[in-house]
Amino acid sequence: MSAGPPSHRPAATHVRSSDREADSGERRQSVPTTHRSYAGYVAVGDSFTEGMCDDVLPDGHYRGWADRVASALAAEAPADGFRYANLAVRGKLIGQIHDEQLAPATAMGADLVTLAGGLNDVLRPGCDIDRVERLLGRCAAELAATGATVVLFTSTDPTRRLAGSARLLPTILRLKAFVQELGQQDGFAVVDLFSAPCFDDRRLWAEDRLHLSPEGHRRVAEGVLEALGRPAAFDWRAPLPPAAPRGRAERLRSDARWLGTHLGPWIGRRLTGRSSGDGRPAKRPELLPYR
Repeated sequence: MSAGPPSHRPAATHVRSSDREADSGERRQSVPTTHRSYAGYVAVGDSFTEGMCDDVLPDGHYRGWADRVASALAAEAPADGFRYANLAVRGKLIGQIHDEQLAPATAMGADLVTLAGGLNDVLRPGCDIDRVERLLGRCAAELAATGATVVLFTSTDPTRRLAGSARLLPTILRLKAFVQELGQQDGFAVVDLFSAPCFDDRRLWAEDRLHLSPEGHRRVAEGVLEALGRPAAFDWRAPLPPAAPRGRAERLRSDARWLGTHLGPWIGRRLTGRSSGDGRPAKRPELLPYR
């Protein structure tokens, strides 16, 4: 990549305990902290960022970790002083993210962007990881060139929870190293999901085993806020309390349901060149006030 984006000097602010209440019922600590304040946030990516399998909002969209981050940052801003757009659409490959989301995201001029993409490519046979890195790096560089803080993510490790996925690990590790290298540049932050073993827990995943559960989204949101210098509401990396053991019959029923309801249709879409996001618009395509 070319020279890194310009550095940012964080502004000293104070986060009040009343600014945001964590979903766990705990309140964010009332302590002075030094961080940059934000007036606008654009989320770029695929189903991970769209928020699939989180709670469903009254408008029919999933909430998702990005909405949770936007809510927290909006609580710090004056009334109607914070704007949010979410351009992410499920099923998008990194080339589609680059071609469809990069230009509108840069044009919005937000001072915060989250960028997650490439895992859909990795999950497909014959992934061209050189191309994935090239396009992800281009997206990151162009977004950072606007002066925005850019938050990146390492992927969780699906090989620790999905049988038959061990072949993916070398590519996932390479993409992880690439993201972490990008994150060393000024203006970037990285949320390292790969190194958080709590994401090996099936309770952080929806029934399809590919998308986060509401608890998973809650933890990713907290990871983003931590990366942005906000004081912790809870330890998002901490393991959940032990789960009740499942018997063999229950595991077999769960696996059979997953094969028929989720894996089969997913394979069918891959074989026919279709995507779950075909024809689907972004849930928040404009940078508008958000509370």
